[in-house]
Amino acid sequence: MPLRMLRSICAQALVAVALFSAGGAGAQTAVLYGLLDASGSRIKPVGTDDYLLHLTNGNMQTSFIGVRGSEDLGGGLRAVYRLESYLRVDVGAAGRETGDGFWTREASVGLSGSFGTTVLGRTPTPLWLAMTSFNPFGESFGFSPTVRQYFGGAMLGDTRWNNSVWYTNNPRDPLRVVLSFNSDESTPGGENGHNVGLSVSYITGPFAATVVAETIRNSSQPLPPGFDRQTVFHAGATYDFEFIRVYGQAGHIKTQATQDSTTTSYQLGLAVPFGNSLVLVAYGRQKVSMPTQATTTDRITSIGYDLFLSKRTDIYVAASYEKLGSLSSGNSVAGGVRLKF
Repeated sequence: MPLRMLRSICAQALVAVALFSAGGAGAQTAVLYGLLDASGSRIKPVGTDDYLLHLTNGNMQTSFIGVRGSEDLGGGLRAVYRLESYLRVDVGAAGRETGDGFWTREASVGLSGSFGTTVLGRTPTPLWLAMTSFNPFGESFGFSPTVRQYFGGAMLGDTRWNNSVWYTNNPRDPLRVVLSFNSDESTPGGENGHNVGLSVSYITGPFAATVVAETIRNSSQPLPPGFDRQTVFHAGATYDFEFIRVYGQAGHIKTQATQDSTTTSYQLGLAVPFGNSLVLVAYGRQKVSMPTQATTTDRITSIGYDLFLSKRTDIYVAASYEKLGSLSSGNSVAGGVRLKF
């Protein structure tokens, strides 16, 4: 979105937080909100010669519906909750795919005050929050190289963790901390181990940067034979020059299993405002190394144009080109509409 519009929306969000906090002890608030994203797409997957025509859900941002609220407990302390479900606009169903639970985007409850916010439940991982915040394409599974490369196969954990304890400090602090701990409940005694993630971000003025570390020992997704753990280190930075915003990310993933693997990634991107629109560009490169297999390299280049008709509605066109090893190249083109409510 245009950078000045982004600042306006952030200011409105702070006002909304203040309104949530207003009122005497016992006052409750509840808000229904969400996002719908649908696009027409022409897709040629990597390694194939055939094109597919799709009405695609969530090309720029995955559709969802949610309800959040709070209760003022007095003394600056509030009880907070959030329930969010993914939606598939193209087929009128819940979840990102068949078999996805209803509240899989987030289901949490906890306390918020001067210490920050601590919630329990299913919550977004520190890596996911950092990766999508330092990215011109945000959380786009259709066109963000980093999102596609990390969560299209390199990462064994989901973008959210079940059975988690999640903490963040006061959002007004220039140094932002997000800490998440996941409890393994798949085996007696938690024999598979627990997930732990920590991100520290510096956010002030036109410059922002983040570093993230995660250790994954369990997942709701299938794990490779002999899996022990996956360790992730990731860093990102952005600078707003007003006439252009630049982004950079880099990461290292080490997977320990019967067949170990090492993944290194980086992404460069920019967002250029033109009136009520943005031109988005990103390039990502990921290299996967395994002892008994040849190293594979995946390269994705994406470009998009996003026109904001209002603060809540935008239309976009975007295209991407992907080259994976010796396979035939893939590409996609999409045009869609996104509406927030």
